[in-house]
Amino acid sequence: MSDDSYGTVLREQIAQAVNNVRAATPLAQSFTNFVTMNLVANAQLAAGGTAAMSFLPDDVIDTAEIAGSNYINVGTLLPFFKDALPEIAYKLHKSGKTWVLDPVAAGIGKTRTAILESFRTYPPTIVRGNASEIIALDAMWGLAQNDSTVPDTRPAGVEAVDEVDAAVDAAKRLARHLAKRSPTGAGAVAVSGAVDLVTDGEHVFRLPGGSAMMTKIIGAGCSLGGVTATYLAVAEPLVAAISASLLYNRASEIAEAKSSGPGSFQVALLDALWNVTAEEVAASEIIVD
Repeated sequence: MSDDSYGTVLREQIAQAVNNVRAATPLAQSFTNFVTMNLVANAQLAAGGTAAMSFLPDDVIDTAEIAGSNYINVGTLLPFFKDALPEIAYKLHKSGKTWVLDPVAAGIGKTRTAILESFRTYPPTIVRGNASEIIALDAMWGLAQNDSTVPDTRPAGVEAVDEVDAAVDAAKRLARHLAKRSPTGAGAVAVSGAVDLVTDGEHVFRLPGGSAMMTKIIGAGCSLGGVTATYLAVAEPLVAAISASLLYNRASEIAEAKSSGPGSFQVALLDALWNVTAEEVAASEIIVD
């Protein structure tokens, strides 16, 4: 398939994913940071899906039976997360369920590190994070033991200290690891930044656009993770990750133009997620490496 043909097919798949979410209203449940839970659920609804939130392993596993996909965010930890999250990851894997991981602040704290390290054996289908988180997770999982070019990094809280380009190799290694263990035989990694990057381990896609206002509200990245799970309910991992990222880029641009600050931006973002069209999302700029 030529590059032009591949690009045409990809854009058709993106438009189809947007339309399928709005037609099917898929359920994507979340075990997520309680600081941002409200925005995650509202964003999933605004994108066209439905939401369910839980912190109980048995409840999450039971709900996974009727959910199209699942989302785990390790942002604000509670003591019981250390045992609950590895159990959930194992049972999702055993039952062949897809899920999205947001490795918030990867590399900080023993408990967070223990949780994220436990996911190596039973990994998610998609990982979505900033560059520093992706680099840190790659190192935690030991995927680059023989690669001397691995950056030495440590996230500054929940913010990245690395540029997206620094995470390209780590993202590709992670994506290949996910695909080997995925119930669908495919995986993807999405790296958020000034220019987003998505990879399936072989192809690398750069997605320009978006709004810097996304960094001025709590939960923009968390809610993108939840919406990525919504898309994973109707599309294969690469298409789901690209579609969700492009949807957020277009919606955030619209929201910035209509808002006067962070408060009105958040409201406008939800409205834009609801109103942006499949054609607008699919027509977004995509740079293929």
